[in-house]
This record gives sequence, structure tokens and C-alpha cells, in this order.
Amino acid sequence: MDFSRALGLDHSETLPPMPSWVTAGSSESLEDMSFLSGAALSHLYLVMARDDVPKILLRARLALRAAEACVRFSGRPERAGALRDTVHFLRPGDLPGPAGEVYLSWLRAVARAVSVRSLGRALPAVDEDRIADCLNAGRGAPVSRAGRVLEAMMATVRQEVPALILADAALSQALGLDHVTPLLAAGLKRADLRKRGDELRRACHRAVVASAVETARLAADLTRRAEHVNAVAPKLRAKGAGEAVEMFLTRDAVAAAALPLPPRAARRLCDRLVELGAVRELTGRDTFRLYGV
Repeated sequence: MDFSRALGLDHSETLPPMPSWVTAGSSESLEDMSFLSGAALSHLYLVMARDDVPKILLRARLALRAAEACVRFSGRPERAGALRDTVHFLRPGDLPGPAGEVYLSWLRAVARAVSVRSLGRALPAVDEDRIADCLNAGRGAPVSRAGRVLEAMMATVRQEVPALILADAALSQALGLDHVTPLLAAGLKRADLRKRGDELRRACHRAVVASAVETARLAADLTRRAEHVNAVAPKLRAKGAGEAVEMFLTRDAVAAAALPLPPRAARRLCDRLVELGAVRELTGRDTFRLYGV
């Protein structure tokens, strides 16, 4: 059954906003927070079930937000722009540095369907048996399962990145999503990671509400932008333009040098897409530019 159609959410319409009563909730009781997070996740699930949402691009953008949050937790100064530069201008043999490694871990985590093997690629320092335990975190609602994983990982490994990636993997799997969809990291505070029991679960519920609301907004924005990219694509006559457009629709940011065109043609294509309003230049620089939907 198509639940989005059953609820009157036609795929040709603009994505519906999160109900205002979810975002207006101010109670701190565990019961109320659990109810609000469930409502937020239910809405987000319907959004993610839509065919028009560019899910790969959305996950890539969420991975950047999660990486930025984790870098901030560690006390490092790098933010989104610096993380993009580190990864997208990385040359063979270069080391990405601590912040770059965090971003690469999140990108690898969201790139493939949730499995022990795919998460093992993202987190090579974590034993696969431990990853399997996290993905089999027992019964219960999605946020409760994610909270148990987060608490167990922070009590043993004591590293934010693997703990949050595996918690988001458990959350995504419990929601029935095929890929890791980062929600917890961007919504939690550093102090939340030291909490235990009901206090941690309350923090997780609060984080999920905030992140689900923002993710639904982001999904709506990226859906509109992706539709515009697809609309202008037939106007692009450069050989390899179709493959280039696909890269923009599946990556958070793209350097002209990464496009399957000669350098001058790649730069002209990027300029043309900016002129058409299909992509944005993300750095504000005259050189070493990055472009994204």
C-alpha cells in the first residue's frame, strides 16, 4: 500500500511540512518526548518513502552535518567548508587528517545499504562482532534501540564517531530504512554523550525531533532543487553532461576537476549550471571552487 497516497500526499505536490504540534512540544517528560519523536519519525518515514526525494544527495548532506557535529564534539575548529575542502581536494597519497577522517567515515557509512560489512568499511577499527551486536540491539522502539547502542558504545569504546554512526545505523534499521540516515549526531549536545539511562534516552528523543524536522525541511528543499536540475539538464550540450548532472544529484559537493569532461569544458559546465540556477558555488572563492545542488 502507498501510505503517502493514502494520506493524501500526492508525489506531484510539494513535500508536506512537519506538523506544528510536533515542533511546538515543550514537555521534558520521557513519555511525551517519546511520543513526539515517534510522530516526527513517522512523518520523516513518509517523506523518505517518496520517489521524488533525492535520497542519496540528502544522505550525503546529512553526513556532512553529522561529521561537523562530531568534529565540534572533539573540540576541533573545522566546520562544513573546511571538511568539504579536505575531502574533495584530497589527492592520492594525501592524509585527510583527523577531521577529514571523521567526514570520510560518515560518507562511507551512508554510501551503502546497512550491513555489518558496509559499516565495517566505514569503521575499520571496530570489531565486526560488535557492529553485529549493535545492529541486533534487541526489541523496542527505534529511538530506544539507538539509545542503547549509543550508551553501550560510549561506555566501552568511548569514541563519539563510531558510537554515533552505529546508533544512527540501529535507528535507521529499526525504521526500515535501507541506508544509514544520520539524525542523532546533529541533534545531540556534547554533554548528552555522557548521560546514561533515562537521561540519555530523553536527550535522544529530543535530538531526533529536532533532526527529523530539519531533515524534512532539507528533503523538501533538495527535492525542489533536484527537479530544477533535471529540468535544465536537456539544455546542456556538452559531452558527458548527463553523467556530470548525475554527480551533482548524488554528491554534497563536486569540484570541476572531478567531472567527466576536459578541464575547460568542466568549468564552463559549472558556470552554466550556476547561471541557470541549478547549482550553487559553495566556497565563495575564485579558485578551488566546489559546486552543489
